Amino acid sequence: MSLIHKKLRDIWQNDPLLRRVLRNTSYLFSSQAIVMVLSLGQSILATRLLGTDAFGALVVIMTFASNVNRLFSFRMSEFIINFMGKEMATKNYTRAGAFAKVAGLTECSTSIFAFIVLMLIAPWGAQFFAKDTALLPYFYLYGVIILTNFATETATGILQVTNKFKIQAWINLAQSILTASLILVAFLTHGSLLFVLWAYLLGKCITGLGPIIAALVVLNKKLGRDWWKAPLVDLPSFKVMAGFTVSTNLSGTVKLLVSESEPLLVGLLLNNTAVALYKIALNIATPLMVPISQFINTTFPEMTRSIATRKWKELKQLLRRVTMISGAWTILFSIVMLLFGKWILSIWGSEYVAAYSTMMILIAGYGVSNIFFWNRSLLLSFGRANIPLYILASVAVVKCALAFVVVPVFGINGEAALLSGNFVLSVGLLVAIGLAMIRKHEQLELTVE
Repeated sequence: MSLIHKKLRDIWQNDPLLRRVLRNTSYLFSSQAIVMVLSLGQSILATRLLGTDAFGALVVIMTFASNVNRLFSFRMSEFIINFMGKEMATKNYTRAGAFAKVAGLTECSTSIFAFIVLMLIAPWGAQFFAKDTALLPYFYLYGVIILTNFATETATGILQVTNKFKIQAWINLAQSILTASLILVAFLTHGSLLFVLWAYLLGKCITGLGPIIAALVVLNKKLGRDWWKAPLVDLPSFKVMAGFTVSTNLSGTVKLLVSESEPLLVGLLLNNTAVALYKIALNIATPLMVPISQFINTTFPEMTRSIATRKWKELKQLLRRVTMISGAWTILFSIVMLLFGKWILSIWGSEYVAAYSTMMILIAGYGVSNIFFWNRSLLLSFGRANIPLYILASVAVVKCALAFVVVPVFGINGEAALLSGNFVLSVGLLVAIGLAMIRKHEQLELTVE
């Protein structure tokens, strides 16, 4: 044990990059751990209050609006990290402000467009996914989150490249406390579906507007109050910026269709009760991702800096060490769920124990994605957003096509198996390509020298 302790101490003392990543991650994880507990608690109260059918309808309503928002968001946080992050690393604050302005204006425009689209297609969503047109007003109401998230992606990216992760943590915590408190009130007063929907809506307003306000304060302090006046003439060509933005958006859209729209697909092919069971299986598998998902936010800017400064040894060491951390956590979590998963599911209600096998199948796929969480971010750091797009899209087409054959026969277990298979194949390919690119750049520099 003394040798292990000494080794860990040496790593900590001699690896400032890992220390910075872990410190920033700790800010997000500390709040996210509390958020996770509150989220699980509020979902328990919501399911017991509403019942499986109404809870399934609630999930469909929220997922529908959230996915429309994500569809047009263009993942501006990734644009900020890739373009503005490099300018911040080289202290070119004028160009950094210009990139922030471009991202903010773009996201504001797409948010307005997304809201209009939601208003137009909401009747279709109520009819085919929730299978109840009486729920249409609820679709319209929750759609307001698109307007309150008008520049949240951009703001989140700004907070990340300026190392303001602690602010993000506090905003997420405030949102979770408010939502959980309102749902507790709903449970104690036997509140309606509308009451619960309002609870989630108000929470989303905090996570939407909070980062925007914080990012404006940070920009004024870091770049000066006139940052928004930065000229756009010195920026890369429109083709370069648009190409990256469109590629990341399409990659994110593919991810949305494959994993983030799962409740909608289950609702389309099965029913609201199946949606409720599948959603709870996802909710319990989600804590597997919570500690490690924070690494995505903190390692992406660091990978971008390492690549910009050509520190390949530092980059490989970072990837190796964070992968060991994510692997250890994933194995531990999987064993706990295997042994105690049925008992944990019973907390939501005895009817949810039926989702045990679905949950374990999901954990297998999410586990692979969790261990190699950096698979897509590494390629984005190289500016190769097109590669994840091609791979994710190809695998997604197969997965979605099979869903219409597999899910009606095998139910939610079939959908879980398709999702896990999608993760294993796509993540494996992206990891292999990313590592090959690092080796290629190392060899090119050795040849030049």
